[in-house]
Amino acid sequence: KGIVMDIKTVGIVGAGQMGNGIAHVMALAGYDVMLTDISADALQAAVATIDKNLERQVSRDKISADIKAAAMERIATTQVLTDLGATDLVIEAATERETIKQAIFEDLV
Repeated sequence: KGIVMDIKTVGIVGAGQMGNGIAHVMALAGYDVMLTDISADALQAAVATIDKNLERQVSRDKISADIKAAAMERIATTQVLTDLGATDLVIEAATERETIKQAIFEDLV
């Protein structure tokens, strides 16, 4: 039997297309999300994209406005990578450059 983890908060490194998509799904699933990126503009764009995509789900009657609002409240952003230390699970969705990935993991450990 495997180890069961109680995951309540998810940290996501990288606010690009993949990172904001993961944040969207995790927040909608009820997890608190901490989204980080080195760029404040990328974080703002990610939150705007998530909001727009959730609104599209509301307009198509896939979710209610209350569910959208609750999901958006679960998303926090930071430019400080070490803020993810308080999360239960970290998902890396940053650039595909290996040296940057190595630096991210060195900072997280």
